[in-house]
Amino acid sequence: MFTVFKNAWKVKDIRMKMLYTLMILAIVRLGSHIAIPGIDVMAVKAARESASTGTLYNIIAGGANSRWSIMAMGIGPYITSSIIMQLLRVAIPKLDQIGKEGEDGRRKIQAYTRNITVLLAAIQGIGLTLSYKSMFITQSAWIYVIAVLSLICGTTFVMWLAEQITSKGIGNGSSMIIFINIVSNLPLGVSTLYYYASGGDVKGILKIVGLILILLAVIVFIVIANNGERRIPVQYSSKMVGRRSVGGRSTFMPIKVNTSGVISIIFAISLLQFPETIANFVKPSGTFQKVIEVLRMTHPVGFVLYILLILFFTYFYASIVINPNEIAANMKKNGGFIPGIRPGQPTSNYITKTVSRITFVGAICYALIAMVPILLQWIFNMNVGFGGTTLIIVVGVCLDLVKALESQLLMRHYKGFLNN
Repeated sequence: MFTVFKNAWKVKDIRMKMLYTLMILAIVRLGSHIAIPGIDVMAVKAARESASTGTLYNIIAGGANSRWSIMAMGIGPYITSSIIMQLLRVAIPKLDQIGKEGEDGRRKIQAYTRNITVLLAAIQGIGLTLSYKSMFITQSAWIYVIAVLSLICGTTFVMWLAEQITSKGIGNGSSMIIFINIVSNLPLGVSTLYYYASGGDVKGILKIVGLILILLAVIVFIVIANNGERRIPVQYSSKMVGRRSVGGRSTFMPIKVNTSGVISIIFAISLLQFPETIANFVKPSGTFQKVIEVLRMTHPVGFVLYILLILFFTYFYASIVINPNEIAANMKKNGGFIPGIRPGQPTSNYITKTVSRITFVGAICYALIAMVPILLQWIFNMNVGFGGTTLIIVVGVCLDLVKALESQLLMRHYKGFLNN
């Protein structure tokens, strides 16, 4: 990995892209420290001292220190909007047809995604402003309006920065922003570990050593699961084009273990935390408060629901992304077939069965990884602010970044070869 970065840095064009990406990430981190207009700075300082990184959403948005900034929502609404558009393209054929109309269609889908992002940012901004109501200098309606507008502008700006990274930098912009926000919480996690070990207690030191070993094992497990795939062999029969025989090649169709990736976990967390989000608008009490407590992932009921939701959304997302009937039809149209399987419906059934098995393995893998931070909190009674889900994101982004740099280097290698 380090060799790839070293070689990429030597190429001026790639080096400029890397520096451009770092500049935008620095702007994102700088913006996360700009407070919402009208909020009491002293109240924020007092709240920061007692705050933790909190939920996965807070970690992705930049941690506890970013909760009261104009970028408090981070890239979250844009990610949610992208997922919604992906689901709508499956549910609405007309929308899917627009997306297949080349560059023009892609721009229309992108415009719809941006509009939904602004709408979600407005809704969430109102909820955040109401939850911070007691922290404003005055209880004026204009202060609340300005605060909501600031939050919407902050999210829109982050969305624009993400698109700039994707088009002019290295890697996927949204993933890179989530990555830098998660990494920014690393010093807090390290300081927490130091706090547990500062007393010189042997038991505490052994806990930290065990925790680090478990996290290292989880990273290795994530890399294996992320690169795991099932390769279905595909044979293409030869065709006569004029006087020449074309085709007759053998290839394979890869089906990744992590088809849904971290999306299934994000869906599960979002659904479980939905009542808590509603609580930002209304003051919870009685049964509603008990429901919120039961649905927390540290509660046994919430924990079981969390795992079941991950399994469900993994299958759900895989069924949306992979269409066996369409794959079988395209394969038959191009003269391809799976050895030992007849073209058409038998091929579709075989792909469905294979995808179902692979999805089950992926769902179990990611459910186990998602359980790590909760189990660590139960076993070691320690909360370092990061765990399975954040590790999945960080490791996945690092692997994608290395692949992006390798492809850039390969492209320039061929370009230089052709020029010579």
